[in-house]
Amino acid sequence: VPPQPPRGEDDVGTPQFPELPPPYEEEEDGGGRGEPEEPPKEPWEPGREDWSPEPEPDVPEEPEPPTLDYNEQLEREDYDDFEYIRRQQKPRKPPSRKKPERVWPQPQETPKPEVPPPQPPPLPVPVTEGDYEDTFEPPDYDDLAYGLPPPPKPRKHPEKEEMETDEEKLKPGKPKKGGGSKEEEEEDPWAEEKGRDRKGKPKKPGGKKWDPDEDEWAPPEEKTSQCPHSQVTDDSSRAHWLEVDTRRATKFTGVITQGRDSQIHEDFVTSFYVGFSNDSQNWVMYSNGYEEMTFYGNVDKDTPVLSEFPEPVVARYIRVYPRTWNGSLCLRLEVLGCPLSAISSYYTQQNEVTSSDNLDFRHHSYKDMRQLMKVVNEECPTITRIYNIGKSSRGLKLYAMEISDNPGEHETGEPEFRYTAGLHGHEALGRELLLLLMQFLCREYRDGNPRVRNLVTDTRIHLVPALNPDGYELAREAGSELGNWALGHWTEEGYDLFENFPDLASALWAAEERRLVPHKFPNHHIPIPEHYLAEDAAVAVETRAILAWMEKNPFVLGANLQGGEKLVSFPFDTARPPSATAAPRVAPHDDYEDDNPEVQETPDHAIFRWLAISYASAHLTMTETFRGGCHTQDVTNAMGIVQGAKWHPRAGSLNDFSYLHTNCLELSVFLGCDKFPHESELQQEWENNKESLLTFMEQVHRGIKGLVTDQQGEPIANATIVVGGINHNVQTASGGDYWRILNPGEYRVTARAEGYNPSVKTCSVFYDIGATQCNFVLSRSNWKRIREIM
Repeated sequence: VPPQPPRGEDDVGTPQFPELPPPYEEEEDGGGRGEPEEPPKEPWEPGREDWSPEPEPDVPEEPEPPTLDYNEQLEREDYDDFEYIRRQQKPRKPPSRKKPERVWPQPQETPKPEVPPPQPPPLPVPVTEGDYEDTFEPPDYDDLAYGLPPPPKPRKHPEKEEMETDEEKLKPGKPKKGGGSKEEEEEDPWAEEKGRDRKGKPKKPGGKKWDPDEDEWAPPEEKTSQCPHSQVTDDSSRAHWLEVDTRRATKFTGVITQGRDSQIHEDFVTSFYVGFSNDSQNWVMYSNGYEEMTFYGNVDKDTPVLSEFPEPVVARYIRVYPRTWNGSLCLRLEVLGCPLSAISSYYTQQNEVTSSDNLDFRHHSYKDMRQLMKVVNEECPTITRIYNIGKSSRGLKLYAMEISDNPGEHETGEPEFRYTAGLHGHEALGRELLLLLMQFLCREYRDGNPRVRNLVTDTRIHLVPALNPDGYELAREAGSELGNWALGHWTEEGYDLFENFPDLASALWAAEERRLVPHKFPNHHIPIPEHYLAEDAAVAVETRAILAWMEKNPFVLGANLQGGEKLVSFPFDTARPPSATAAPRVAPHDDYEDDNPEVQETPDHAIFRWLAISYASAHLTMTETFRGGCHTQDVTNAMGIVQGAKWHPRAGSLNDFSYLHTNCLELSVFLGCDKFPHESELQQEWENNKESLLTFMEQVHRGIKGLVTDQQGEPIANATIVVGGINHNVQTASGGDYWRILNPGEYRVTARAEGYNPSVKTCSVFYDIGATQCNFVLSRSNWKRIREIM
């Protein structure tokens, strides 16, 4: 590159632009390193004062400029100011000439191109609130997650970099508001209210709207990241909002915000604005008298934060505009207020749910629960009994309600059923549903309801509403609105009761790999390991009480009510580790489930599916999976049921233990996304689950039942009942009676007992409710005497 001529005195103070790097100069000039630089030729244009129109005497003037080559067109597209680039390549004037005053073009002006190449987009300019009309609607872009155009590429400003001092460069930059990237926000779209859809584009109906408005606008010097959400200014704070339509005039008093209900992601809103409207078109921002009032939100994803308005506001619509957030933009919101007008519209009347059952729809403390159970017992003393199965770590009794025509004792031939709730203290909906079920069964039995009377007469029902009363009392102190995902989940000692049982599935699979099942290792009633029964074992006090209760009563079917999702889960909950020696699983032709080698199905997989579907299909909303799951997409294939290991694998669950150690088939019913719903929602939840609770209890009478005796008519306890084709057996109770839940079909059943000859029968199961009677009489065997002689 030839040396530049020295600048004259007239050039002092003239702003200079940074020279372009050598690679660009070579590419622009098209020459090599050793070639002299030639200025580009172009005709003189009026108004151009940065160079003299008089040509140099020793350089011949060409009639017209050369045509721009392909490289120049690329450079024109890559740089914002092409005219600025060309000026940098022209040689400076000799110092003897007087340089005219230069008028620099503004950055927003676009030069007139000689060749029409594609024009770069203009620099974004600050947009104020007054630039938009009230009826402005954003264009519909082809962005599936947000409807936003792609963010512009970051632009370097040479003037700002040149004028920046060394001290300013060393200063740390302003912290970015938010923390999520565009890619992260596309993977995790806006999370709306509790229990609302979080996937795909939010739907306009339903009173809750999410409108991205437009891409984020900010001054050029503030947009330093490719992610438009890394910098949030006052003008861009309304780019995202959550709207709630109360459908009537409402006196708003505040909001409660919470982060994403996830155990992995830390996403929450840290500050926001609030707006109100009566027509969803004209919005008034809540202010402190001088400016829009900023409400400070969450500091973590779990703890709810109450933001009360200094003065209540009467409106129909309310919006929350996130201002800053951590991680991806996710928000759970509860609006506090009171309606000022009565329900008058037909649509609202159709959506107001009132139960015809005159029950106590409210949350009950430990004392209230005990008092309610006492009242039910006094109303129906002939069919109810109150007892406790043990105590919690803080000494609270684990109360149970027995409902039967002969409470207090086991009747031969009558199956025993159990509903449990409150394994996690903050999951309060299951607790209240069982308290409502007690009242319902008592009153319907007194009123002569034939369905309830048959159920109570033929079944011994056990209801335990609170297995973790310590955790519930802790969650109740915070309340349904301010409770979080973890408060009250564990016991006082820190145990998760659902996962605090012996892991018998792993022991069974290890024995199967060594081919010890069923000759040396049983496939049912697997004994509890000795280390688990030790006094210093990591076992909760509540878990030991549940174990003793399960050993004492011959339960046939049961379900534990939980929360945080809306589905029914069945065993196995444990994921079987892959084994090189295990034979590959060959799926039958009718196996429509995904083939996952880590998921081991139980021998009673078809029966578990039948039981799970009986609850989910009778539920009013559990199979309506168009909204997706509470945390991810729907994992139930629109059926409302899933095997636990496919959804949430964990070892030592109550369901696996009950299946492998007792005769009881146990399932988990997850009642909804909101673990601690408000009292106003209890009537709706009761109507959603009432039919499911009754239908599932009736399934205990499906399959076969009978009595195993010897030739003298004496019952044989602990006899084994083997069903052909199902590699899982059951045992008779102390009275010699047994129950085996089976799907409709014909089965070859064998009864075996030590010291007796086996007996084989063919038993049929029908679709109608009612177990088929299948009794066995066993004769004494001489094998014990023969072995003694030998």
